[in-house]
Amino acid sequence: MNTATTPKTPALRRASLALLAMATLAGGLTFGAGTAAAEARTSAANPGVHCLWAGTGYPQGATVAAGGQTFRCDTDRGAASWSRGPAGSTRATVPNPGAYTNPTGLFSAGARQPGTGYNDYCVGSQLIAGNEDIYQVVAARDGQLLWKAAAPISQWVFDANDTRPGPSSRSVSLCIDGNLT
Repeated sequence: MNTATTPKTPALRRASLALLAMATLAGGLTFGAGTAAAEARTSAANPGVHCLWAGTGYPQGATVAAGGQTFRCDTDRGAASWSRGPAGSTRATVPNPGAYTNPTGLFSAGARQPGTGYNDYCVGSQLIAGNEDIYQVVAARDGQLLWKAAAPISQWVFDANDTRPGPSSRSVSLCIDGNLT
């Protein structure tokens, strides 16, 4: 230890530790109070659980349309989740950027997006391009959200002005023993 910053007597050391503990506690209470106040304001303005779709929150009971299907904001075991409604010719009411990154903080469980190169994977030495499927957000056992193939891309209805996911930039040479390298 550096003796220049460590008190030399036990009484001085105890007093320093007590001051440090009080400062830490006071800082924690201030932070906690500010956080609780912010949460209370958010909850008062928007009560209930919110579902995420492309980073935007929607209240429980809200319905959105994407890919020719409707999705309703519900809860599943207390967590926000989208439940699929009937398919139809409904134009998209939400942005659909595709499954291009980790869904955490962007999409709630149940949301679907067209696959992208982010979803590429290998089966043996065969490359499966992510843009061949629709991906759905699922919660893993540890609570982490991830994209999982849910349907062929032919079941996604693209609006006339939608950008379709392009081909994969990866090649079969990146598949080694079933792993994408």
